[in-house]
Amino acid sequence: MKPVAVFRHSKTEGPGYFATFLNSQNIPYELIKVDEGMSVPSTSDAYSGLVFMGGPMSVNDDLPWIAPIMALIRNAVQQDVPVLGHCLGGQLIAKALGGHITRNPIKEIGWGEVAVVDNPIAHQWFDATPSKFPSFHWHGETFSIPEGATRILESAYCPNQAYALGKHLGMQCHVEMTREMIETWCAVGQDEIAAANSPAVQTPQQMAQGVEQKLAALNSVAAQLYTHWIHGLKA
Repeated sequence: MKPVAVFRHSKTEGPGYFATFLNSQNIPYELIKVDEGMSVPSTSDAYSGLVFMGGPMSVNDDLPWIAPIMALIRNAVQQDVPVLGHCLGGQLIAKALGGHITRNPIKEIGWGEVAVVDNPIAHQWFDATPSKFPSFHWHGETFSIPEGATRILESAYCPNQAYALGKHLGMQCHVEMTREMIETWCAVGQDEIAAANSPAVQTPQQMAQGVEQKLAALNSVAAQLYTHWIHGLKA
């Protein structure tokens, strides 16, 4: 089986639980460390799927790897290779497919409830997932829904939390979190947290409350989404 390509755009925003899930399914993957200067492939031919993680930068920034990644996403979609995006990754896919990335009305950082949109596509992806569940957030921008895609997840502070287009999935929220990732992000982002004036931004102490139970529930949701996604992997 061809490996899944996982693109890391920031050292602190690796695959997290997604790697745990792939290992549990005996699915090989290759970590492409864009943050360390690894080159972006020109085509998706060598991979069964492409996954894009998060990052503190904006998709609208003038960074040398953004255009090649968006070209790769378009190539994958054309070749029927499934793509999956987490936060920045979801924004990259959205923009590559003609969507727009703009500032969200307020910043979201920490745990916040999201709701599954009541439509057939959302029900396919979330299946037995509760209609509402706490997810993890860390973003100040948001994507529009690309043409032909369906909005499948929303929150009070960000209506576009996830979209699906066939076998492709883009998310604004972070379902891939681990305890270590949360602790690292809080340490690295303490100034951002302190400067934020938003009802949707939590303190590190608030994020740590009940974290094991919240992560277990989030891992369950992530496993459901990832299980649906790997069914589309290209041989």
